Amino acid sequence: MEEITSASNSRVRRLVLLRQKAKERRQSQSFVIEGERLVLDAPAEQLEEVYITRAALDRVGERIKPLEGKLILLSEDAMAKAADTISPQGILAVARQPQYILQDLLGNRALQGGRKPPLLLILEDIQDPGNLGTMFRTAEAAGVTGILMSRGTVDVFNPKTVRSTMSSVFRMPFVVTEDFHGALRELQEKGIRLYAACLQESRSYDRETYLGSCGFLIGNEGNGLTEETIRLADARIHIPMEGSIESLNAAMSAGILMYEAMRQRHLQ
Repeated sequence: MEEITSASNSRVRRLVLLRQKAKERRQSQSFVIEGERLVLDAPAEQLEEVYITRAALDRVGERIKPLEGKLILLSEDAMAKAADTISPQGILAVARQPQYILQDLLGNRALQGGRKPPLLLILEDIQDPGNLGTMFRTAEAAGVTGILMSRGTVDVFNPKTVRSTMSSVFRMPFVVTEDFHGALRELQEKGIRLYAACLQESRSYDRETYLGSCGFLIGNEGNGLTEETIRLADARIHIPMEGSIESLNAAMSAGILMYEAMRQRHLQ
């Protein structure tokens, strides 16, 4: 097994670049995942290299066996340099970025045998990595078939986003589109009804039916959805609030809507 002891090693420097630079991640079509659970839960075929300290190797034991051909030992100093967290668990990996097309978001395989129609989460310019990661995780739990994002949305492969997904980034189909409004029109042509989450001229979310093919449009944390996006939507919905609160966290709002769709579909 190869061992790296120097924090200035070229491989360690590449790990730092992948962690810090979205451009490097895009060009190499790879990203870094960190932590015992994320690495061990990731599909082995998606992992290019796995870096581990001796202490972590002793701790994970036999569970690392499926990855033993990809293991590279790192010294504690080198791991501290490469890791994104303050107290690293001693294991990280370079993974290939999953690749999808818009059709993959419709969950066609899931439709076989009379299962539920597509349910999409559609995000416009979400900026907080933690919010995006939480949305991925919640979307998987709520039975969403795919996530569509505008190019202005924070990088899916940002280390904080990846950690927040709790491995959902490997299981939830997603597409980042350069032509956001064009993609929305294409979804509508495929029979997807689009619901814009906004306050103006909207109905309470629990007065709509989400049994058919549909998608929820969630906007930027500070500005919400753009006017053009709202105009493109088939319907406008909001989440009622009491007290002096003017808005909810974007990830929380998305979760409420996704779970309402799941609730209705489970009752069908």
